[in-house]
Amino acid sequence: MSEKTHYGLLKGKKGIVFGPLDESSIGWQIALHAYREGAEIAISNIAAALRFGNIEELSVLCGNAPMIVCDASKNEDVDNCFKELKEKIGSVDFIVHSIGMSQNIRKQLPYEELNYEWFIKTLDVSALSLHRLVSYALKNQAINQGGSILALSYIASQRNYWSYSDMGDAKSLLESIVRSYGPRLARHSIRINTISQSPTYTKAGSGIPGFEKMYGYSDLMSPLGNATAEECAEYAMTILSDLSRKVTMQNLFHDGGYSSMGATIPLIKLAHEVLNDKELAERVGLDDFMPS
Repeated sequence: MSEKTHYGLLKGKKGIVFGPLDESSIGWQIALHAYREGAEIAISNIAAALRFGNIEELSVLCGNAPMIVCDASKNEDVDNCFKELKEKIGSVDFIVHSIGMSQNIRKQLPYEELNYEWFIKTLDVSALSLHRLVSYALKNQAINQGGSILALSYIASQRNYWSYSDMGDAKSLLESIVRSYGPRLARHSIRINTISQSPTYTKAGSGIPGFEKMYGYSDLMSPLGNATAEECAEYAMTILSDLSRKVTMQNLFHDGGYSSMGATIPLIKLAHEVLNDKELAERVGLDDFMPS
């Protein structure tokens, strides 16, 4: 990560980041930025990720942050995680959910032919896990008054992205959980939000079929271009800090303006060229869309 100015936004705060894997992951960047903004943090992932990822390196970079093994799809794991968290650093001021997985996407099954056991697992790991984290954090009194809970989403929660498959459903559920929990958490002055991030070259993201095309399309459609994982982490610092104390139940787009665009001149020009060049249209499989 390039050396940048830090502002002490999280000085004196404690937090836990669920789901960091390696340098490319948004969770990794959020953990690193939170530490550099003054927070004491813990990091958590499943046992396999702790073995095969670079999480020990992240722990060192974050001041030897405690690493807590936790499968966020299992009640007992999550309960034990927050008990261990309190023993190691005490109750926290923020929780970051950076967890997502779809076996249907990994196996490239068409949406019309999803394996339903895998579908349920997608919803459980990628969305219901947020509900589980919040519930057990409250039961264990592991999050402080005035705290902030943040999860990562994608615009496929609201619009169809063909190859995003059942993860689109999972992100819709994730955002719904945020809205449902919002007023309940407000009783404790705790806020909860999602960041809807640009397509990002992470291990999970790049496993989506046609990801490079999604990324390129989004970059052309975004007036400011796609946001990187590091830029997402920088934005996340404001949501975890007291600067956002009255922001809750929001899905906050961090996508270079993509979500507000209808079309851009580069894309219009590209489409015009393709649809008026029969040979090119046939080569890229768009001959059925040629103008009459």
